[in-house]
This record gives sequence, C-alpha cells and structure tokens, in this order.
Amino acid sequence: MNAEKMIKVTEPIIHLPGVHSIGVIGDPGCEGLGTYNMKVYAGALEESSKDDITLIVGDLVPAGTKHYYQRIQMITESLAENDVYCLRGNHDTGDYTDYFGRKNYALLTEHFAVVVLDNAARRFEEEGLSLLEEVLAREDVKQAVVAFHIPVPNHFIANSVSEEEFGRLKKAFGRWKDKVKYLLCGHVHSRFEDEVEGIGLICTGGGGAMIEDVSKDIRACDVEHHIVHFYEEGGVLQYRIADIPEDCYGRERKDRVLRQKLTEAVEGELMAHFKYLMFADRAQRRGMDKIAGLFSALAASEYYHARSFYSVLDSPAPFAESVETFVPGEEFEYEHQYRMMAEYAREHHSPLAEQAYTGAAAAEKEHAALLKKATDMDGFGEAIYVCPVCGHVMAGEPAPERCPVCGGPGRAFHKF
Repeated sequence: MNAEKMIKVTEPIIHLPGVHSIGVIGDPGCEGLGTYNMKVYAGALEESSKDDITLIVGDLVPAGTKHYYQRIQMITESLAENDVYCLRGNHDTGDYTDYFGRKNYALLTEHFAVVVLDNAARRFEEEGLSLLEEVLAREDVKQAVVAFHIPVPNHFIANSVSEEEFGRLKKAFGRWKDKVKYLLCGHVHSRFEDEVEGIGLICTGGGGAMIEDVSKDIRACDVEHHIVHFYEEGGVLQYRIADIPEDCYGRERKDRVLRQKLTEAVEGELMAHFKYLMFADRAQRRGMDKIAGLFSALAASEYYHARSFYSVLDSPAPFAESVETFVPGEEFEYEHQYRMMAEYAREHHSPLAEQAYTGAAAAEKEHAALLKKATDMDGFGEAIYVCPVCGHVMAGEPAPERCPVCGGPGRAFHKF
C-alpha cells in the first residue's frame, strides 16, 4: 500500500512536532466516488493543503470494500499535498483497519491535541474513551479537539448518538472538561455550529456528499461545500470555516490535450444521449414500452457520463450568481445566430430548417426572459409549460390551448 500521504495509524498516540494547523474534511465519499462528487473532494484537498495536516471525519467511501478503499486511496494519494489522517464513519466498514489502521488514536502537536474516537456504530468504544482520559490527563496537553463521526445530542438534529452514549463521553472527559475546546463531527451533509455542555460543537459534512437540508433554518441552498481549518494562534486553538468554490480544482483544464479530449467526450456522450432519447420516443409512440424504457435508461447513462466529463472541465460561477450567466447565450441565439440561419435556410429553399430555427429562436427569447426573472431565486415561482412538438416554453397560468409557435395541443404540454 502506498501510504506517502494517506497515513495508516499504528500507534495510539502520535507526536507531530511542527504542526500548527489541521484541515478537516467531512463525508467525501458516502454518496459514491463518481467524478462529479470527487471534484468537490479534490477541491477540499486543495483547500486543506493550506494546513499542516488533514483529517477526514468519516465516510470516505460508500461501502467498506477493498474496491472503494483502493479508489479513495488512489485519488487522495494523487491530490493530497499534506499527510491525511482518517476517522471511521458509519459507511467505512469492512476492511477499514487494513487500510487506515487504528480506529481510536490521538495526534499531539505542540499547542493542541486531536483525539480521534470511533462511534461509527453509534457507540463509543472503551478503548477510545480510555485513550481520551489518558491524553487529557497529560500535563503537556492544554487544549484539545475531540473528533468522532456521528454527532452527540444537539439543538439542530435528532440524528445523533443517544444521551446515554453522550453520558459515557462526558464521563471520560469530565475531570478535564476545561481542556476540551471543541467537539468535532461529520455524518450530516451540511454544517452547523452549536454548544453542548459549554463546549463548541462543529458539525461538518461538506467535503463531497451533496448538501442536504438540516432544518427549515439550515437549508441546502444556504450551505456551500466546505472544510474547517483549526489553527493555533498566540497559543490559542481557533477555527474558521472555508467554503469550497464552485470552480475548485482545475488540474485537467490546464492540460491542452486532456481538455480537448474531455470536450470531445462530452459532445459524444450528449449526442448519444439525444439519439437514445429520440429512439425511446419513437418506441413509445409504437407502444413498445419496454424498448422505450431500455433506450431511456441508456440515454440517462450517457447523460451521467457527459456530466462526469464536463464536471472536470466546468468552472462555474458561484451558485447564487450562476443564473444570470446563462442569459447572454440565449440572447445571442435568438437575436443573431438563429435569425441568421433562418434567413439562410429561407434563401436556400429549406423550409424545415427555417421552421426549426424560427421556432427555436422564439423559445430562446422566452428562455432569456425567464432566466432574468429567476435571478431572484427565492422569489421565482412561475409555472412553466413546454411544448413537446417544437420545444416552445410558456410561463404562467393557465396554459394556452395550443402552442403559439407550432399549434401543438395543450393537453400534451409538459408542466414544470
């Protein structure tokens, strides 16, 4: 096993002289190790390289088999720029110890300690609690972070260990409670900060998994992927949360050959996606539902392939600013490109091409108008109808009886 960056822990206490900061990544792989998700993890590793070491607070993989552990290890070894330590999450079962070693251990730096405890089964192990007591009892340990995967009871979510389990943890650190500056966990695919027993609780699960709603007050749309930086400043342990930008990680974009080939792959996969959808539609119209289902499934597969390739190339604006970036393309199409091509088709006696360009231009104009309205994301609430005959878009209620472009019947419109 290549362990140059990803550390297999073999000792219960590890001394790390010269370490003054640690980057914390939560839940990179529990929803799968596909390219789309791993781009976020790559960005998290980039951000964490600003620190002396990295700690992943669980759920490295979707399931604890050698295949997934080898995959996350390969990605991490290729991208990490500092030593990476791991903590076992509830998805990290099976062969975890073969790859990453001990489940309970402590990292001792000059100014603070990080005590890693396994509670992946919603129960703290005696070995870990004993180690926590041993570390906190040391005279050279003045301040500590206690890290585990599943949260302790808090004011935000019910998805936590039991009060009884939290009681066992509190008993272990009770005599040295003043030394425990932070409790750190993952598991929840979002982030929140709380205080329990007078100690700061930081929950971070934004290192790869899709962000989810925590409550009506902590919505997925309000939380970015992120990591947590812990650092010593003036002898005091502090932290800050750093969002991972939407355009994170661009190694492949810098390679001219890869960039070209990835672009070609996106185009090829999307063409296959379109062709399969077209055939599925033909099969559906002939009553061949199972064949239509097959080609619809193949079309979906080709789309996700295209998404994987495109995610490597993509450098989007921040989400809140993204909608308006699509407007200029729509305006160019209906004001210039499609109008010019419709005129060319008419001059060359090609009525079907002229009709296609004219109809598309009308729709693109409506696209641009809707996108401008949607820049107010929270305020946008239009009902949208799409004509399946020509693709024209209509907004508002009620929908017209027929498409104003091609005359397609309103009963066939797709409502969004």
